[in-house]
Amino acid sequence: MAASELYTKFARVWIPDPKEVWKSAELLKDYKPGDKILLLHLEDGRDLEYRLDPKTKELPHLRNPDILVGENDLTALSYLHEPAVLHNLRVRFIDSKLIYTYCGIVLVAINPYEQLPIYGEDIINAYSGQNMGDMDPHIFAVAEEAYKQMARDERNQSIIVSGESGAGKTVSAKYAMRYFATVSGSASEANVEEKVLASNPIMESIGNAKTTRNDNSSRFGKYIEIGFDKRHRIIGANMRTYLLEKSRVVFQAEEERNYHIFYQLCASAKLPEFKMLRLGDANNFHYTKQGGSPVIEGVDDAKEMAQTRQACTLLGISESYQMGIFRILAGILHLGNVGFMSRDSDSCTIPPKHEPLSIFCDLMAVDFEEMCHWLCHRKLATAAETYIKPISKLQATNARDALAKHIYAKLFNWIVDHVNQVLHSAVKQHSFIGVLDIYGFETFEINSFEQFCINYANEKLQQQFNMHVFKLEQEEYMKEQIPWTLIDFYDNQPCINLIESKLGILDLLDEECKMPKGTDDTWAQKLYNTHLNKCALFEKPRLSNKAFIIQHFADKVEYQCEGFLEKNKDTVFEEQIKVLKSSKFKMLPELFQDDEKAISPSSATSSGRTLLTRTPAKPTKGRPGQAAKEHKKTVGHQFRNSLHLLMETLNATTPHYVRCIKPNDFKFPFTFDEKRAVQQLRACGVLETIRISAAGFPSRWTYQEFFSRYRVLMKQKDVLSERKQTCKNVLEKLIQDKDKYQFGKTKIFFRAGQVAYLEKLRADKLRAACIRIQKTIRGWLLRKKFLRMRKAAITVQRYVRGHQARCYAKFLRRTKAATIIQKYWRMYVIRRRYKIWRTATIVLQSYLRGYLARNRYRKILREHKAVIIQKWVRGWLARTYYKRSMHAIIYLQCCFRRMMAKRELKKLKIEARSVERYKKLHIGMENKIMQLQRKVDEQNKDYKCLMEKLTNLEGIYNSETEKLRSDLERLQLSEEEAKIATGRVLSLQEEIAKLRKDLEQTQCEKKSIEECADRYKQETEQLVSNLKEENTLLKQEKEALNHLIVEQAKEMTETMEKKLIEETKQLELDLNDERLRYQNLLNEFSRLEERYDDLKEEMTLMVNVPKPGHKRTDSTHSSNESEYTFSSEIAETEDIPSRTEEPSEKKVPLDMSLFLKLQKRVTELEQEKQVMQDELDRKEEQVLRSKAKEEERPQIRGAELEYESLKRQELESENKKLKNELNELRKALTEKSAPEVTAPGAPAYRVLMEQLTSVSEELDVRKEEVLILRSQLVSQKEAIQPKDDKNTMTDSTILLEDVQKMKDKGEIAQAYIGLKETNRSSAMDGHELNEDGELLLVYEGLKQANRLLESQLQSQKRSHENEAEALRGEIQSLKEENNRQQQLLAQNLQLPPEARIEASLQHEITRLTNENLDLMEQLEKQDKTVRKLKKQLKVFAKKIGELEVGQMENISPGQIIDEPIRPVNIPRKEKDFQGMLEYKKEDEQKLVKNLILELKPRGVAVNLIPGLPAYILFMCVRHADYLNDDQKVRSLLTSTINSIKKVLKKRGDDFETVSFWLSNTCRFLHCLKQYSGEEGFMKHNTSRQNEHCLTNFDLAEYRQVLSDLAIQIYQQLVRVLENILQPMIVSGMLEHETIQGVSGVKPTGLRKRTSSIADEGTYTLDSILRQLNSFHSVMCQHGMDPELIKQVVKQMFYIVGAVTLNNLLLRKDMCSWSKGMQIRYNVSQLEEWLRDKNLMNSGAKETLEPLIQAAQLLQVKKKTDDDAEAICSMCNALTTAQIVKVLNLYTPVNEFEERVSVSFIRTIQMRLRDRKDSPQLLMDAKHIFPVTFPFNPSSLALETIQIPASLGLGFISRV
Repeated sequence: MAASELYTKFARVWIPDPKEVWKSAELLKDYKPGDKILLLHLEDGRDLEYRLDPKTKELPHLRNPDILVGENDLTALSYLHEPAVLHNLRVRFIDSKLIYTYCGIVLVAINPYEQLPIYGEDIINAYSGQNMGDMDPHIFAVAEEAYKQMARDERNQSIIVSGESGAGKTVSAKYAMRYFATVSGSASEANVEEKVLASNPIMESIGNAKTTRNDNSSRFGKYIEIGFDKRHRIIGANMRTYLLEKSRVVFQAEEERNYHIFYQLCASAKLPEFKMLRLGDANNFHYTKQGGSPVIEGVDDAKEMAQTRQACTLLGISESYQMGIFRILAGILHLGNVGFMSRDSDSCTIPPKHEPLSIFCDLMAVDFEEMCHWLCHRKLATAAETYIKPISKLQATNARDALAKHIYAKLFNWIVDHVNQVLHSAVKQHSFIGVLDIYGFETFEINSFEQFCINYANEKLQQQFNMHVFKLEQEEYMKEQIPWTLIDFYDNQPCINLIESKLGILDLLDEECKMPKGTDDTWAQKLYNTHLNKCALFEKPRLSNKAFIIQHFADKVEYQCEGFLEKNKDTVFEEQIKVLKSSKFKMLPELFQDDEKAISPSSATSSGRTLLTRTPAKPTKGRPGQAAKEHKKTVGHQFRNSLHLLMETLNATTPHYVRCIKPNDFKFPFTFDEKRAVQQLRACGVLETIRISAAGFPSRWTYQEFFSRYRVLMKQKDVLSERKQTCKNVLEKLIQDKDKYQFGKTKIFFRAGQVAYLEKLRADKLRAACIRIQKTIRGWLLRKKFLRMRKAAITVQRYVRGHQARCYAKFLRRTKAATIIQKYWRMYVIRRRYKIWRTATIVLQSYLRGYLARNRYRKILREHKAVIIQKWVRGWLARTYYKRSMHAIIYLQCCFRRMMAKRELKKLKIEARSVERYKKLHIGMENKIMQLQRKVDEQNKDYKCLMEKLTNLEGIYNSETEKLRSDLERLQLSEEEAKIATGRVLSLQEEIAKLRKDLEQTQCEKKSIEECADRYKQETEQLVSNLKEENTLLKQEKEALNHLIVEQAKEMTETMEKKLIEETKQLELDLNDERLRYQNLLNEFSRLEERYDDLKEEMTLMVNVPKPGHKRTDSTHSSNESEYTFSSEIAETEDIPSRTEEPSEKKVPLDMSLFLKLQKRVTELEQEKQVMQDELDRKEEQVLRSKAKEEERPQIRGAELEYESLKRQELESENKKLKNELNELRKALTEKSAPEVTAPGAPAYRVLMEQLTSVSEELDVRKEEVLILRSQLVSQKEAIQPKDDKNTMTDSTILLEDVQKMKDKGEIAQAYIGLKETNRSSAMDGHELNEDGELLLVYEGLKQANRLLESQLQSQKRSHENEAEALRGEIQSLKEENNRQQQLLAQNLQLPPEARIEASLQHEITRLTNENLDLMEQLEKQDKTVRKLKKQLKVFAKKIGELEVGQMENISPGQIIDEPIRPVNIPRKEKDFQGMLEYKKEDEQKLVKNLILELKPRGVAVNLIPGLPAYILFMCVRHADYLNDDQKVRSLLTSTINSIKKVLKKRGDDFETVSFWLSNTCRFLHCLKQYSGEEGFMKHNTSRQNEHCLTNFDLAEYRQVLSDLAIQIYQQLVRVLENILQPMIVSGMLEHETIQGVSGVKPTGLRKRTSSIADEGTYTLDSILRQLNSFHSVMCQHGMDPELIKQVVKQMFYIVGAVTLNNLLLRKDMCSWSKGMQIRYNVSQLEEWLRDKNLMNSGAKETLEPLIQAAQLLQVKKKTDDDAEAICSMCNALTTAQIVKVLNLYTPVNEFEERVSVSFIRTIQMRLRDRKDSPQLLMDAKHIFPVTFPFNPSSLALETIQIPASLGLGFISRV
């Protein structure tokens, strides 16, 4: 496709502009060949007619598509030309704040004049190991490329940093060196970079000065070689300097300064130590006042001087040498003030006692007269004679200046040499990376000899750069097998020949310098005669005969010839030098040693390479005059030689180029001056690189990338299985001109503009597809809209018609309703009228009838009352008469009956005197008496009834009488009242008359009062209304205040809650920070410990003197806080080796506080060791004494005692169970909460008493047995020998002590049975059964048991007495409660009845409720206690029963005696295992070896129970604790910890090993806690597990050490995880397209396809998930705690998120909408994995939140203020720097995406300016969350654990 075809309407082009250099415009119509004018539309809105050059007819440069703007690599641009490069750099620098950009192999660095957070260690770690094109451009990427190529290719590297003064060359070189020091991996030698940087202050002070362009311009070049060993670690460095601008010492242009050191000395002249220098203000010295600008704004020279002196001290320059340097510098200043007086035209003189010269001579310690003489004279030597000649004033001044320059140059070389000595390393250098900090192309208004040399050096460097670029292009074409032709590029060899060839400028200059009367003018004429009109690159100015112009590669430069000869000669008179050499000041002669001895950059380095200098590379030795001739070499000749050496060095290395650009001359941050930038781009060769690239095939695509990008241009039939053939077929159809592209082996090469054409075709295809999609979607939307509108219209019609029908129906209803309303209204009115009339009639009738009825009622009432009165009066009179009559009648009856009774009595008396009568009467008397008795009883009953009736009648009579009396009294009162009323009526009539008069008066007063009342009422109503209004206002205010108070209270509550939450969070953060700090210290200590071990091994290897018996024991210190140190016996032999290892330990940078703690701990350990040694000596003595005693005893008795001790141990373990159960029973019985249980008569009490009774009976039986045995003992005493008696008594005493240790009858019974079995199983050997006094022993034991039971009964009695006291106290409290209740009752009685009832009810309810609650609580406690006691009693009774059965089964005293003696191995009852493992002390190393050192985790994890080694180790610790052997416990734990450390050190990179031992260490730690006996850890234990608790030792300190060890293992596990996951993350999470076809590949530059690292395979998200599954399954197999697995998973996800986000922030090509979708999909897959593993609550998802928000940020809209607000609220997990970075890096993959505007980014920054977050850009991928180990008890019973034979632990036995 022809280039002219791209100039269509709306195409954008670049046109030249005098202000902006290049301006963008848009074509308004298509260009046709032959058109002379282009109609353009500028961006500022103006239209322009752009005329084409009639000669060249070149069209303006086309502008790249927006999608390519801002690319990381300029070679990725489709159109490679100057405006495209300038625009891309400006967009990246201004809009994206990116200062680095690739241009092929060149890194372009623009000085931002601002500190940027892109040089931290996190950035270094992010770039380490990455391909150069994978990350965004950076100086670290260039340094990483150089480092990797050095390591891979074993070839030296060079980084060439060039640029103008102030462009940032020194800073770039400094960052490159920092990168090498960080990634070199040599912690002990990493301070080389610090040493180099420490030399910066002094090198800047003596080599930097203020120029018109830079306040701190380097006036010399330097090449720093950083040396590496075979392991690619930094071992040293060397600095070469060249072309120091010596002329600046004696001359400065306007607004410039001399070297900084002179002004620093003048600013510090008042210091006491500087008084001898006799300095003053800088304006007092000729060498410092010429520029007229002695002060730099913002720079304090006195402070700079202090920094310079500090740097000298750091570099090892002593105070004496420092003062010597300052004396020499001060002498130079005073030398500049030396003045000359002319005698005549050919001679001059110095005034006598000239003060400046006198001071100079004093400082230099030289003779004044001699120096004064040789400053005004010179010695001339001819072949025949030597004579002295005076010189003119001008010559003397030049000689003085030459001497000052020479002294300064020698001093500069001396300092450089000292820096090299400091940086020199004794280790052999294997390779190096050189960093060349060289000035760039310079052009000023007046250019002299220095600019000429600088530009000459840049010509050489540019030639080398062009050749290297051309070579790389050629290699690329040959590698891809592309036919290529010679690319025409600018070759600056003619310019170099013009300068350095024979009869070149330097040759003619040297020749003119040799001429006796050569001048600058004669040299200029020779130049004109030699080169003018003969060399196209040489020109002569029109208006000057003392200047010449050279056409350099960057620009034309005009040089002024004045001063060339003098600067080139650099003449110094030998006599002046000899005077200085004769100085008494020792340092001064050192500066002027012979060349072969001089310490200068010309001396060879230790590696044999020649240093870059301005002096000859190899000083010759020979004739005496040779040195003088060498001394007379010109500066130009020296510089040419040093430049050749530099080029040889660079050509022998692989170069890397960094071009520093100065964006503006005013040092404004992020301000871009296009003119200045273009000048530097042209000067530094960037545009030449672009031109070389554009001349060939600048755009390069792999076949896969091309297919992915331009798949849309292909049809389905064009897609073949082979990508290469598919791309060929498509390109042949798309681009007809085959010269525009070439097919390589792996890539397609395009000429400039072809990618833009393909992008145009792709954009057109996508635009057409979008239009079709839009057309279809819009049609579908409109059709859907039409259907909605049609449906809506029908619906509206339906509702309107319905509305009309409802309105008509409503009208009909209203009409009918109105008629009905009228009917009912009329009816209502008539009915209402009728009701009124009826009501009035009824009222009248009611009043009238009421009046008549009342009258009638009054009449009836009077008659009724009169009748009642009459009735009562007549009744009273009748009753009175009746009573009198009855009284008389009764009296008469009584008298008559009395008379008759007397008569009858007489008759009876007469009859009674007769006996027969008596007998007759006596017959039936008894029956009669009975009948009479019954009659009497009946009569008594009747009497009682009558008496009751009479009593009732009397009551009735009395009541009636009272009523009648009351009625009579009332009638009397009524009569009296009637009389009184009659009198009152008369008085009332009189009063009525008076009242009528008063009524009239009152009516008058009433009217007046009513008027007053009305007025008062109105006033009152007005006042009330006012008060109501005020009340309303007050209520409103009150409500407002209440509302405000409520709101304030709510706010305060919320504030307090928030504050509490914040404080809680802060405390949690502080806790995590403290935990993290502690674990980091632990990690650092572990690292130092490993370093110490490594150094120890190295020292051992270096010394190579094996010491017998020496074994190194690892330190078991696990933290600074845990100062408990474990030592073994082996460690005692380490004193001598530790002394030999002191030198190596000094190399380790230890923490001082840690060192002091360790030193203190060592002292404590020595004391502890001494105590232990003393104790060991005592134990050994005891053992020796016991052995001596044992030797005296018979061997048979020794075996018997050994068997008895073993038997006793077994019985003790059995008795412990019964003892614990008995103690629990006693505890339960003596609980105060249930006194009923222990009261006499309670079930539990009865059971206990029954058991005590049975024990007493058993005791009596045993006493009888003892008596029988004692009788047998007496009969057998004669057979016992004295020796045996002695032994028996000794043994009995020993065994008696053991019996006294037994605490209950269970132990004694077990001991008794054991003794009987022992007697049965022991060999008699002629002795009887009781030869050793066993029966006596048993008897003593039974007596001891009896005493024990008595003490227990006494304790029970005391407990009952205590309970009785408690009951008495309870009774007393009840009495007090009763008194209180009585007082309360008395108070209630004083209350009113209603309140009394209520209070009494309330009190009673309260009392009953409390009583009920107390009873319920007591009942629950009792039930619980009863259940517990029943259970314990059953168990206890069962055990006692088994014990008694075992004791008494088939045993009797006679049988015991008559039973024959059998061997020891008697079959015994199967015993229960106690969960302990026994091993011998000498088997400890074997145990550790088999269980830890040689154990394979895979087999144990698969075939055995998880944590088996931990259980085995703990069971061994339990047995040592059971034996009360502290040495065994200490030794076992120490060996375990050291062995685990050794295994992890040996196989620390194996995930399975680290996971396995982390799990077992945690399980061991949990076992120590679970069985420690502490209540907090025993909550979940079974009763059996509680029996297994440790009894003798508290291992809390060991738990702390194991916890620290677990932390170290966890950190090591995280590092292993990180190393495994690190290579997968970027490829799987970012680069791999999980969703195929979403991401589009953009055109990339040269750097994307680097050859730094060979292809290691592509990782996908599935690879990461598989690895996560592997990690999870391994941890689960090893039985790791679930909480710990969650923490590991959280850490893994944090690593994934942090690494992904960091790479996203450093890769512009990854910041796109489609990549955000890919990331979110990948994150969702990780979340799905968490859900599958039930790990969503592990906190792992939260660690991915920054990555999720970054992905969302890539996908959200980024235009309006609402979008900015949404982004600010959404991205709360990202820092402001990260948000802005993502927005700056956001790059559209397609033209349909829009870039983020600068204004939108500014809006985001303004909204986030108040957010307080870290300024750090990258996440700390090395961060490790603090780990915790929550207690996780095991339900596994220790006694059930079986030891597999595969472990090889047959030497341990279960106990």
